[in-house]
Amino acid sequence: MRLKETIEAYRRNDPAARSGWEVFWLYNGLHATMYYRVAHWLYEHRLRFLGRWVSQFARRRTGIEIHPAAKIGRRLVIDHGTGIVIGATTEIGDDCLLYQNVTLGGTGMTNGKRHPTLGNNVMVGSGAKVLGPFKVGDNARIAANSVVLHEVPPDSTVVGVPGRVVRRNGEKLDHIHTPDPVRLELDALYARIEKLEEKLKEDQDVSL
Repeated sequence: MRLKETIEAYRRNDPAARSGWEVFWLYNGLHATMYYRVAHWLYEHRLRFLGRWVSQFARRRTGIEIHPAAKIGRRLVIDHGTGIVIGATTEIGDDCLLYQNVTLGGTGMTNGKRHPTLGNNVMVGSGAKVLGPFKVGDNARIAANSVVLHEVPPDSTVVGVPGRVVRRNGEKLDHIHTPDPVRLELDALYARIEKLEEKLKEDQDVSL
């Protein structure tokens, strides 16, 4: 049943998926999560070397590295998938979507929780890096090539390096027209400078 619902999730998220059979036989993202389920079961039953062996075999087979200790919910969709890395203490909720070259990683050599926790229905764009032991809230969207180092509120969109929240309340992420937070700040500074210059000119005219 879980395999069937995951295949259906791929078909909902990928307009190029023409059939369930195509997804089952040809989609590396689905294969990687299938290998992960086996590796995770072995790891949880103290067969940790075998779990790691399966995960490394899957990495060579699919180009996707998922540590067997990670905790992944239902209906995860990995679109294209090449270059994805999911660390050992990562937690991923249900109905999440990851694009190629995403890293869910840590920022140091500390013990314990080192990797992020993704809530339900989180989308992480191509090339994004989410680094550290914090929560990415439900329904959050992380734009392509963002570097996220701090907690992300639910229903928000994060853009940039470092990642900044640019939208809230679940507004749809448009990869083409996603606002540039640095550009927005510069525009605000330019507008303030223009107002100050106008005020300075007015004061000079009054003094004359």
